Formats: sequence, structure tokens, C-alpha cells
Amino acid sequence: MAMVEMAVRQRGGDLTSMQERPVSLADIAGAQQLSLAYLEQLFGRLRRAGLVASARGPGGGYRLARAPEAIAVAEIVDAVDEPIRATRCEEGSPGCLAAGGKCVTHDLWSELGEQIRLFLANMTLADIVGGTVRGRAAPPLLAGAPQAAE
Repeated sequence: MAMVEMAVRQRGGDLTSMQERPVSLADIAGAQQLSLAYLEQLFGRLRRAGLVASARGPGGGYRLARAPEAIAVAEIVDAVDEPIRATRCEEGSPGCLAAGGKCVTHDLWSELGEQIRLFLANMTLADIVGGTVRGRAAPPLLAGAPQAAE
């Protein structure tokens, strides 16, 4: 939410021109109703991951380190160390143990998690700001079904 807010503010809602004015975390916190202390923690991680750059002094704040179309949502999630799991089913976790091995549905949840990761890896900040997210989820290819021509 904070990164999308930055993309909107930096672009002034216009995806064709990039403004270099930094955005303060206080402004983002107010707009997104998030804790400023929480954002400070997250933006330290985002800066270390090279997704945002900080500017000190009067009028300082943060700006995107790359264009919104070059920042995948999965990169943001990875940078802030947010796990994306469909369930608590992880190999070795108490929710996945079954007779000393992985549970029967482990592969199901593992594949769902991978589909989520792939979707977010192919979704950028520009997609969100531009409103082109809806309709992007694709059904899996069925074995033996003809594939669309490239």
C-alpha cells in the first residue's frame, strides 16, 4: 500500500511523467492509515533492497529507486520479509506433520503458494496504479490441452 501510494504521488497519478519530489513517511502513513513507526521499519528494508531511495533535509523523504513498471510486487514482499503462504502447511512445521513426513495436502498448498508468488512476480506497481490488475489471473494449462500460439 505504501509503495503504491509513493508511485501515485511521484507520478502525480500520471504514468507518463516521473516527478523527483520525495514523499515523507508521515504523508504515506496519513494517507494509508498506517503506523509511522511500522513504515520506518519497512522503509529501512525497502531501502536496503534497492527499491526506494531516501533524501534527507527539508522536503526530504523517500522516492522510488526505479520506475513503477520496473518494480514487481513480489520484490516488495520479499524485501519486507512478508511470507506469502496459503496455509501453515510448510515442511517440518507442526501443521504439516503426518506420521513423521509431510501432510497429504502439502503439495496442493505448496503449488498454490507458488502460483501466488508467480502472479506477484509478474505484477508491477505500474499495473496497480494503472488499474490493469483485474483479469490477469490465468487458469493453469491442462496436460494435453493445445497451447495458444506464441
